[in-house]
Formats: sequence, structure tokens, C-alpha cells
Amino acid sequence: MTTFVDRVELHVAAGNGGHGCASVHREKFKPLGGPDGGNGGRGGDVILTVDQSITTLLDYHHSPHRKATNGKPGEGGNRSGKDGQDLVLPVPDGTVVLDKAGHVLADLVGHGTSYVAAQGGRGGLGNAALASARRKAPGFALLGEPGDLQDVVLELKTVADVALVGYPSAGKSSLISVLSAAKPKIADYPFTTLVPNLGVVTAGSTVYTIADVPGLIPGASQGKGLGLEFLRHVERCSVLVHVLDTATLESDRDPVSDLDIIEAELKEYGGLGDRPRMVVLNKIDVPDGKDLAEMVRPDLEARGYRVFEVSAVAHLGLKELSFALADLVAKARAAKPKEEATRIVIRPKAVDDAGFTVTREDEGLFRVRGEKPERWVRQTDFNNDEAVGYLADRLNRLGVEEELMKAGARSGDGVAIGPEENAVVFDWEPSVMAGAEMLGRRGEDHRFEAPRPAAQRRRDREAERDEAAQEFDDFEPF
Repeated sequence: MTTFVDRVELHVAAGNGGHGCASVHREKFKPLGGPDGGNGGRGGDVILTVDQSITTLLDYHHSPHRKATNGKPGEGGNRSGKDGQDLVLPVPDGTVVLDKAGHVLADLVGHGTSYVAAQGGRGGLGNAALASARRKAPGFALLGEPGDLQDVVLELKTVADVALVGYPSAGKSSLISVLSAAKPKIADYPFTTLVPNLGVVTAGSTVYTIADVPGLIPGASQGKGLGLEFLRHVERCSVLVHVLDTATLESDRDPVSDLDIIEAELKEYGGLGDRPRMVVLNKIDVPDGKDLAEMVRPDLEARGYRVFEVSAVAHLGLKELSFALADLVAKARAAKPKEEATRIVIRPKAVDDAGFTVTREDEGLFRVRGEKPERWVRQTDFNNDEAVGYLADRLNRLGVEEELMKAGARSGDGVAIGPEENAVVFDWEPSVMAGAEMLGRRGEDHRFEAPRPAAQRRRDREAERDEAAQEFDDFEPF
């Protein structure tokens, strides 16, 4: 049964925003007390957060689909809907978030570091919020926006100070078990270690972490063995330690050739050339192993490596090794640049940026793209003529109609607002006041107007009768 997963594809869905409410306040002796529809609640976000108690992505391997809750719709009486609850997904320290194309979206290192993987949708405004001096009684409300749908890839890169690399059965697991309190699986056959193991080592005043990476073989950087799956776990380390087997039973292997092969694989993988190296000749408790270690040590030191002869089984040379590693780790930590204070970068919008674009496509179709137009379309209830008129006025004030004219659009041409896969398409009819005036003065209700004097009401009735009589006189039967 799988107990360790370091790469998963996660499908996350943020909550949808709640719809606004169109309502009119009513009470005894005051049947039309004005609009009182509340706003819809915001949809919940999906947030990835580093949790030190999590060490694997196993939960997301079994349940890759996660969704936050939706916002509640608004209600009458100026009651706003409840916001959706954010979905917080704990991930291990060192998790990298990528998109489907492999581009890095976030690198989560450090407890509490978080990233919003999917943004919840905005709640729609109720008709109380849409009321104004000109539009006293809106008969519509805005719809809530849908939440983001995202497919992301999570990759775990172990956060450790020291990484032990080497051939299978070189003694890496045994070494980490005696240097720290970690208890990895140890056996006398290759590929005993199937997952990276982490241990904490204390040497004097320095405390550092050490990782046991599954064994590498020739071709690991191209996917042979387990190397390609776990080479990413050495990317964050400060020190690389080659653990070489001096008591191997394979006649075609020796410590120097093993070192050359592993170095070639690390070079092929890339990005590790600047890490300080150290060589550990393991299994010197075996007589032939001790002799071979003494034979190859001068050659390794001539290459510039610092060499330690140890035995994980007999606990030989471990103290010197642990303090030497602590010294390298301390130097690496001191050499790291200090983190700068967070700076907020403000990028003001260009003066000539209209916030949208109009492009002409094939067969006389004009496409409008932009954050505001696309958001306004998503918020519009197209079953409500007044809401459609409100959308038309908003687009007109933004300058969309003027840009369509400049682009050569004519009456009856198709106009699409939004991306190709999810656009609203309509036949364009140019007008001075967009589409709202064709629907009447939107939101006006004479029942909310101040009472007219009796004489004025009488004159208006007489004018209406005269106009109706004139229309009858002009009527010609078939």
C-alpha cells in the first residue's frame, strides 16, 4: 500500500458567489417602501498552506477533487448572504505548485506559508445597492460570479540541510539511523529505501536535518530505477554527501567509479553544481572494506573531496562526520542572503488603457475582452430585460460601443464578450444610449415620485385624452 506520495495532480474548485436579491420593502400602509434586496455572499477560496505535521501528499492522491463552499444568496430586508467557507488544504513544507504546463505558481517553504489556488466568486449586488437617484426602484439584482476552477500539480521537494546520495545498498539508511533518531527500513537487498527519510542531527550547538535519498543507478536522470522520482528531493539541500560502499560484492564496481557515475547523473539532472560535496567511505568494519578505503582515499582527496571513513554498523568515525557536516551547514546558512522586507510593487494603469480590447475576427464577428466587460456579463440575468439594459448602459459608459464603431462594426454584426469557449454573443445594434433607453427609463416608478398638484394631474389627464383621440382620428381601416 502506498504510504508516500510526492507528486499529485489536484483539481480544485472555489465556491460560487451568492446571487443578489431583488426585493421591495412592504408593510401596512406602506406597500412600496423602496428596494431592500441584500447582496450575495462571497464564495470560499481554496488555499494551500504549509503544515509541518504533514510529510506526504497521500491524501490528495486518494482524493484529488476538492471544492470550497458557495456563498449564500441575499434576502429581503437588506439581509446579505453568508460568505462561503474557505477550504484550507495542508501541504508538506517544500511543496511546489505548478500549472499543467509545468510553470511554477508558488514555492511553499516555511510553516504557515500559503497560496490561494482558486479564488472564490464575488457575490452579486442586491437591488438596494443598485438604487440611485435616477434608478429608485431597480427590478433586478446582479448574479454571483462563479468561482475559479483550477488544475494544479503539487510536487514535494524535501527541505533538508544534508542529502545522502549513492548506489543502492551503500549504507545510506544505516548511516541516517545512527546519526539521528530516524528509523528507516534497512535490509541487505537493493532499493530497500523507496521513499526519502528525514532525520534531525545535533552536533554541538548546530541542529540540522539530513535526508536519505533512495539509491541512484546509471541513467537515473533519464528515469531508470528510482532516481528520477527522487532527485528533486536533493534540490533544496545545502550539502551533498556521497556514501560509497567499500565492501560491494559486485566485481565491476569500486568507490571511485561509483562516485563518477553518481556525479554524472547529478550533472545531467542539473542545478546542483554549486553544492559543497563530501565523501563517506562506508563499511570499513569489513576487512576488505578497510583496505579498499585506505587505497582510494588519496585519489579522492586529490580531487578536492573531504573524505571520512566510517562504519554505520560498528559506529566508527560518526562523531567526526557529524561535526564536519554541522560546520558545512553553518557556513551555508551564513552565506545565504538575508531576506529582504516585503516590498509592495504598485503598477498603475496606463493613461490610455481602456480596460478592454475589441478585435475583429472572421465572418464579421467582433470579440470584446477585458476584466470588467466579462465580469459584468457573468453578473447579468439575461432573463430580465431591465438587467440587460443595465448591462448595455455599463458597456456604453465604458466606451465599448465607441470602440466597436472605430473597429468597423455595423448594425447586425455579431459581438462576442468573453473567451471563445465561454462567450456571450449577440447582434449589435448601435444606439446613442446603448440598450437601456429602448427599455424605458430603467428603474423609474412614478409611485415613488412626489405627489403632483391636483391641477397638474388634471391637465395631464386631459392631454392624454386629446392624444388618444388624435390617434383614433388618424386611424385608417383596411
